[in-house]
Amino acid sequence: MYTRLVTLSNLYKKSILMLIDSFLVIFSLFLAFSIRLGFDFEINRSLLLLFLISPVIAVLIFYYHQLYRSIIRYLELDSLFVISKAVSLYSLLWIGIGYMLGAEIPRSVILINWLLLIFLVTGSRIVSKSLLIDSSKKDKNVKNILIYGAGNAGAQLSYALKYSQNYQVLGFVDDDETLQKRLLNNFEIFGSSNLHAIVEKYSISEILIAIPSISNSSKSRIITFLDTLNVKVRMLPDFSELTGGKIKLDDLRDIEIQDLLGRDQVEADKKLLLKNIKNKTVLITGAGGSIGSEISRQVASLDPKKIILYDNSELNLYRIEKELLNANVEIYPILGDILNETKFESVLKKFSVNTIYHTAAYKHVPIIEKNHFEGVKNNIFGTLNVANSAIESNVEIVVFISTDKAVRPTNIMGATKRVAELVLKSLSRKQKSTKFSIVRFGNVLDSSGSVIPHFKELIRERKPLTVTHKDIIRYFMTIPEAVELVIQAGALSIGGEVFLLDMGSPVKIDDLARKMIKLSGLKLRDKLNPEGDIEIIYTGLRPGEKLYEELLIGENPQKTSHPMIMTEKEETLTWSQMEKNLDDLKESMDSMDFDRLKNIFGKIVEGYTPSNEIHDLVSK
Repeated sequence: MYTRLVTLSNLYKKSILMLIDSFLVIFSLFLAFSIRLGFDFEINRSLLLLFLISPVIAVLIFYYHQLYRSIIRYLELDSLFVISKAVSLYSLLWIGIGYMLGAEIPRSVILINWLLLIFLVTGSRIVSKSLLIDSSKKDKNVKNILIYGAGNAGAQLSYALKYSQNYQVLGFVDDDETLQKRLLNNFEIFGSSNLHAIVEKYSISEILIAIPSISNSSKSRIITFLDTLNVKVRMLPDFSELTGGKIKLDDLRDIEIQDLLGRDQVEADKKLLLKNIKNKTVLITGAGGSIGSEISRQVASLDPKKIILYDNSELNLYRIEKELLNANVEIYPILGDILNETKFESVLKKFSVNTIYHTAAYKHVPIIEKNHFEGVKNNIFGTLNVANSAIESNVEIVVFISTDKAVRPTNIMGATKRVAELVLKSLSRKQKSTKFSIVRFGNVLDSSGSVIPHFKELIRERKPLTVTHKDIIRYFMTIPEAVELVIQAGALSIGGEVFLLDMGSPVKIDDLARKMIKLSGLKLRDKLNPEGDIEIIYTGLRPGEKLYEELLIGENPQKTSHPMIMTEKEETLTWSQMEKNLDDLKESMDSMDFDRLKNIFGKIVEGYTPSNEIHDLVSK
């Protein structure tokens, strides 16, 4: 029936509404006179004529006020004002015509008729709207949903969903006991304690979290609880991400991994953020990469004098420059390689660079396990070039982005990053004109090569998720949070320290894969559920991969003034010792002697235990 009504031509729809309104006008007049004079009141010739003329007057006025142009199923409460205005104008004209015809009209009838007609016309629209919405949901395969959060955001969301032909709201869920068992927008508010039974009773297929002001830890708790229900979960973003203050269906988004971390971000120290950036010329190596691009964004918001974007990828450089075009700062994109010391030094001197954030590196473990010497050349000698150029150009500070894989590494990539750390510590000990700060942290979400976007893609394509080992764990942090802490850590530096970021609690990758499948509204396919949607395949640890990563080499981390940043005191080689090691590494590179390379790493890098499977694809 709904489909037939909606597909009628506009002319038919308007005609139906006009007929209904004509009947309501006559009915309200009859009822108004009956209430005042009794149902056996006498209808004389002039009164009869007035009754017959009334629908024509009303329909013309209603048409003038565009009451027949509104789409009833999307009618808003504002329409009540328009209806009242149209009925008031009709009543005035009706009274005038009535007196001109000589009809006897009691004053009370005028008021009663006015109130009745407003009520009847408004009521007819509301009833029609309700019937059309209900019919639209019955005619389609709609999803039964619950809204988690009975506040203002939840109320707005439920109102927006009334017009959806795909969703049927069946109630709210809220942990506030004072709200439970009450009604909001005519929907019952349930408690979360009996949510399993409610989901089963009403065949709920999706739950929408509508609490934009919620803390990260509370958000994680709710999502973890909902994970046990086997329903798809979506949520509204934070208030800061909502535009216009009015909630729309388009605002809903899928659950992201950061929603599961439960980390409440510590407010940044503005003084630390500005110290190495405000009114200074800042250069970012690897500016178009995952970390480098976010550093570029945050630096641009902290009032620098100039920003130098330095990258060897033309595409990455183009993207980040284009993104920052509207920033109120001078931007200089430089296409170059950190291995070209002459060019890099000339850039530093030409622009009088004050601060360097050095993110350029080869970081993908499986690739560097097959290309050892390129990893050594770029990660160690590229960093050495950056450091020497900084010293020669009187750069104030170099902040080096390291990794947890540098701690007791089992792979070449981690070993190269650890040697790069040692190079900077030795140079810091050798001279004091340029400060070198090392910031070490673990995995960041949505970086290139991260497991999270890989899992998302596989889930979207309904392909099996590949996990290397059932017990493998990793620490995760969002890129914006990591970068904000990196900038503050650099500001705490006095030279040569290794700063460690608080990565929170470790995440089991197997658990992560299972949660991502469930929260996508899909079911895990395994022995217990062979009819599920997606399976998990365990492929075994890759060469150089560890079950868990560490941030500490020693056992005595020191607190700093920032609660999320620690520092570790480590032994430092003299520059003469480090220089000898670098000469040995260069000779092993020139001769492409991988066995010698491993022996040198074993001597320099504490805890280095290389995998027996690794072998450079082009080594001798």
